[in-house]
Amino acid sequence: MYDPKSTKAEEFIDHEEILETIAYAQRVKDDRNAVDSILSKAREQKGLNHREASVLLACDDPEKVREIFDLAYQIKQEFYGNRIVLFAPLYLSNYCVNGCRYCPYHYGSGMARKKLTQEEIYAETVALQDMGHKRLAVESGEDPVNNPIEYILESLGTIYGVKHKNGAIRRVNVNIAGTTVENYRKLRDAGIGTYILFQETYHKAGYEQLHPKGPKHNYAYHTEAMDRAMDGGIDDVGLGVLFGLENYAYEFAGQLMHAEHLEALHGVGPHTISVPRVKPAQGVDPGSFEGGISDELFEKLAACIRIAVPYTGMIISTREGRKVREKMLRSGVSQISGASRTSVGGYAEGGDVNGAEPDDDTRQFEVSDTRTLDEVIRWLIDSGYVPSFCTACYREGRTGDRFMELCKRKQILNCCHPNALMTLKEYLVDYASSPTRDAGDKLIARELDHIPKEKVRDLVRKNLVNIEHGQRDFRL
Repeated sequence: MYDPKSTKAEEFIDHEEILETIAYAQRVKDDRNAVDSILSKAREQKGLNHREASVLLACDDPEKVREIFDLAYQIKQEFYGNRIVLFAPLYLSNYCVNGCRYCPYHYGSGMARKKLTQEEIYAETVALQDMGHKRLAVESGEDPVNNPIEYILESLGTIYGVKHKNGAIRRVNVNIAGTTVENYRKLRDAGIGTYILFQETYHKAGYEQLHPKGPKHNYAYHTEAMDRAMDGGIDDVGLGVLFGLENYAYEFAGQLMHAEHLEALHGVGPHTISVPRVKPAQGVDPGSFEGGISDELFEKLAACIRIAVPYTGMIISTREGRKVREKMLRSGVSQISGASRTSVGGYAEGGDVNGAEPDDDTRQFEVSDTRTLDEVIRWLIDSGYVPSFCTACYREGRTGDRFMELCKRKQILNCCHPNALMTLKEYLVDYASSPTRDAGDKLIARELDHIPKEKVRDLVRKNLVNIEHGQRDFRL
């Protein structure tokens, strides 16, 4: 029986409830009165439950679909404004003992194995800082011998310790396998940002088939990891399914039930929700899975997530190309990666002049958006967005329920918008090409007028001058 307050995976992600939700959505999707009622509730911008949101996902009335997309964009603007947060993944090791069928890291795949030394991690961090990145997502395969928690902790210390020119990594999110409460406490004490763990699929039978070997085969242990992370003192967690593996409607409902569970049990929903799709990789053909979805459906999934969970940060990576990412920004995405490398050691090795990753047999998946970070920044500016490298909330203690309280009251923008402008200015002065700097300075001049409080506006103006004169790391 579905129980969002239960600590058991099969009760807060209840299979029968998901099936009934899908059937209900199919029955109701053509009832315009019912759809209008759900949209009316959604316009209050307090979210929807998994059944209500599933009806919107199933609805194929063109007029209502347009309303869904328009509302998703409106909600994103109300909660997060026109800023887009930038980050990059950093792959530490591709050693892995799991048998995940969709990942080339899986045990026995024949992939060349590589694990970065601390000296190599230092070099990777320098290369990322030289691009202008301030926020990373650390990635590693699951291997208790080659990638124990001590290695992850040491690596975090190395990353945070690199101060190169004006560069510094100010926040490191961590995407590693589910672990123990004790280990989550260690990650918290190491100063991580968000703990990220993709569910891949909420369909238990499908999950077990996709993970035939290794610790990840244990569906309950994996699905309950976020609860252990929060019990270990990690305030912010990030969810995600890998769309394309199983039925998208099932995954959508399951993910929203997981968000409802975190709210019900811990009082804090997911800080982020990522929306990746299966992509080509060494030995991995996306067409071999039955859950493939079109670009249009992918964008609608994102829009419905934004409507259902308005407070969450939504992430799309360079798995997707420019055109899809452009549309996803209007569907509610608020964070994107830029100039990513998915190989172990890919940043220090460099790439070609167009930003493409060097040939490497340690890549987890092929990158579709191969633009440089400067090109991505210029694209966002030209599209009317404010690129942000802000990490202030984590460093000022605005995490967990404190962040959510501000975000749900739409007050976080009072901090985020000024911080975005100041971190963008840092990027423009230290790393940008001349055309990007010119465009960025014009954007900042326009955006200053959107800061409502005169005292804050004057402070930001003063700090922008100080940044020009060499000072760094201002934050509200």
